[in-house]
Amino acid sequence: MAEPRDSFWRLERKNRRETALLVAVFVTLFTALGGGLDFLAGNLRLIDGRLVGAPILTIVAFGFGLLQALLSYYGGASLVLLSVHARPLAADSVKHQMTLDVIHEMALAARMPTPRAYIIDDPAPNAFATGRDPAHSVICVTAGLIERMDREELQGVLGHEMAHVRDYDIRTMMMIAVLVGGVAMLADFVWRWSWFGGFGAAGNRGRGSGDRDGESGEAGALIALAVFILAALAPIFSQLLAMAVSRQREYLADAASVEFTRNPRALLRALEEIARIESPLRNASRGVAHLFIVNPLQGADDNDEDFLSNLLSTHPPLGRRIARLRALAGETPAPAPAAAQSGPPA
Repeated sequence: MAEPRDSFWRLERKNRRETALLVAVFVTLFTALGGGLDFLAGNLRLIDGRLVGAPILTIVAFGFGLLQALLSYYGGASLVLLSVHARPLAADSVKHQMTLDVIHEMALAARMPTPRAYIIDDPAPNAFATGRDPAHSVICVTAGLIERMDREELQGVLGHEMAHVRDYDIRTMMMIAVLVGGVAMLADFVWRWSWFGGFGAAGNRGRGSGDRDGESGEAGALIALAVFILAALAPIFSQLLAMAVSRQREYLADAASVEFTRNPRALLRALEEIARIESPLRNASRGVAHLFIVNPLQGADDNDEDFLSNLLSTHPPLGRRIARLRALAGETPAPAPAAAQSGPPA
């Protein structure tokens, strides 16, 4: 177990560095879009190669991003639970009590506080974790997961979710989700501004009677064009970045589940069972899809491994995750799991 554990810690450090970089990219997108609004409004101008004016909207956009991050940090978990119609999980049945016991066991294995437990009344087997830190964490499971999984399989799934809690994935993914939404809102505002005269105002201010004003107007037009391109591409680019972060963290959490349970077969059996069931979650949305252990929006086609499918998915292919767990369990990975090919994942 020494070699897999060393690999796990190397992957964790790499994952944290990449996440910090991606968050910085999101903040840069906010600032760039805000700067574009300043040019469109005429608050900023290029004269003789010098930047003239006050970056009012740039500062507002940056503040908007920080405000969204704070709202996500302190209230994001409640909003996520509300969006999926989750309720507190009570010990009102043998299965529910077993689930609560396993959550406590995985918290002890991870040396973390026991998360609050919630349930979604949905037959699709799935689960996710959220919250701003381990002390304010939540693990949410579906009724289908509780009914279909035995204790060993539950340990595998809940160990995966405890890994997200321990590694602060819950905070990172919640904040990235809000930032993606914020970039989309700001980009949409840039387009609306241009339609309602923002570009015209900037162009009129940039055109004057002299050559200097003419050159300034041409520079302003080029900047405006760049802003429009950024406004079109920023939401797509930010969504792709969020998906990339989610995919890498799923692999990391799978490995951590093995560490907590000391049983590679636990999560392997759970994912194989989920792979046999085609049941997208009824109340899931694209905004929270990346939080779940498997994609809650897709069914049979969620196992595509081509480049484009992976690029546009919040989760790595289920067949590939199963193959990695088989390798950790010392088994020969199947070339393509039969369940993943003929039977659809959740």
